[in-house]
Amino acid sequence: MLICLQYTANVSEISCLVFNFFTLAQCRVVLELVSRHKLSKIQHKLYKDKIMPSFDIVSELDKHEVTNAVDQASRELSTRFDFKGVKASFTRNEDSVSMEADVDFQLRQMIDMLVSKFVARGLDPKCFEEKEPELSGVKARQEVLLRQGLDQPSAKKITKAIKDSKVKVQVQIQGEKVRVTGKKRDDLQAVMALLKDSDIELPLQYNNFRD
Repeated sequence: MLICLQYTANVSEISCLVFNFFTLAQCRVVLELVSRHKLSKIQHKLYKDKIMPSFDIVSELDKHEVTNAVDQASRELSTRFDFKGVKASFTRNEDSVSMEADVDFQLRQMIDMLVSKFVARGLDPKCFEEKEPELSGVKARQEVLLRQGLDQPSAKKITKAIKDSKVKVQVQIQGEKVRVTGKKRDDLQAVMALLKDSDIELPLQYNNFRD
């Protein structure tokens, strides 16, 4: 009987069949089972919709690798012939790197060193925000800020770029990250390819993949 009910068009037809073949007590049990069966199908559909493929867009820095990159730049500085006798140094701060040299053109050379060491450690120099050099007597100083985390303007720019691309995904800003959700994994990969070629001035990473 329950097998037949799967093909019944609506609840009224189910009720009619039940009352024709069962006692009142049996009718209640059967109708309750039918109700539960339909509810479980609805819940299953909602659950499937809820766990659509997704990932998070973030901008993060590995602090340990940043320290390694700065240390390597300092070692190169100490062996460079063109810096022999120059009082130059890199100083690793919490969210920046301070540089000091005798003249400002040496700061430019030091930034190039820092970039090469960041790249070698798998870090993206897009995180750099170079402040203006400060000249004081016989010393030149410069601060390089290390940006991380998506601020609101950057998150909005990413969201707009994805929406303008017409890729069939949903985008939501969640604090310092952007959540991308789509029905197809190919659509998520299309978003990553889009951002790779974009003009977003921050290093981006993708994590928390759900398939």
